[in-house]
Amino acid sequence: MREMLTPTSLLDGMGLDKDVALVTDGRFSGGTKGAAIGHVAPEAASRGPIAAVKNGDIISINIPGSKLEMKVSDTEIKKRLSKLPEFRSKIKTGYLRRYIDNVGSASAGAVFPK
Repeated sequence: MREMLTPTSLLDGMGLDKDVALVTDGRFSGGTKGAAIGHVAPEAASRGPIAAVKNGDIISINIPGSKLEMKVSDTEIKKRLSKLPEFRSKIKTGYLRRYIDNVGSASAGAVFPK
């Protein structure tokens, strides 16, 4: 999960932190400002619905109701996901490769072993 301080800092620096929400399968540190929803799972690499989001899509955020909803039909989401190529990590060696191969989704606690 990538750390999202850079994108949220950019939104803040552009004066958009009050108008734009960042929705991601990434993670946040304590320095994030503005509306930021992270750890969305299943992740895009696992073909979660977040992988189907396109520019211009409406995403409804209901914080008191703990609900995040993409205003795109289930049929359209399935169509978009079916057109995506299989995710292939660029990381081929080392500890991060071991993590990729052995740790499960964040939605299941990102625990070892898979």
